[in-house]
Amino acid sequence: MNFWDRITGNDMTRQWKSLDARAGKLPQDFQQAYAQITAELWQRTGVSGRTILAMLDGVMELLEDASASNRSALDVLGNDIRGFCAELAADAGGKSYRDRWRDRLNNAVQRKLGR
Repeated sequence: MNFWDRITGNDMTRQWKSLDARAGKLPQDFQQAYAQITAELWQRTGVSGRTILAMLDGVMELLEDASASNRSALDVLGNDIRGFCAELAADAGGKSYRDRWRDRLNNAVQRKLGR
C-alpha cells in the first residue's frame, strides 16, 4: 500500500467494496446478518475503520464457510447479533457510545466527590 492510498483511505474503499461484493453472493439470511453486524460494529468507539474492516473480513470468511456447508446464519451467529458484535469489538478494545458516556459520567462524579 502506498502513502497516498493510506492517507486518502482508497485502500479502505477498495476493501469495503470487495466485502460488499462478497456479501452480495451470500444467501439472503446471511446478507441480512452481515448488514446488521456492519451497522452494529460502526456504532463502537475505540475501534478504527481499518480494524473494523479486518473484523468484517473475518466475519465474512465465517459466513462464507457456513454458507458453503449449508448452515443457516442463526446456527453460526446465534440469536443475539448485538452480543456477537459486542464480543467481537471488545476483543479489539472497542466500547459502545453508551459505555463511553457511562465512563465519562463516572469519572466526572469521582472528580466531584474528590476521589
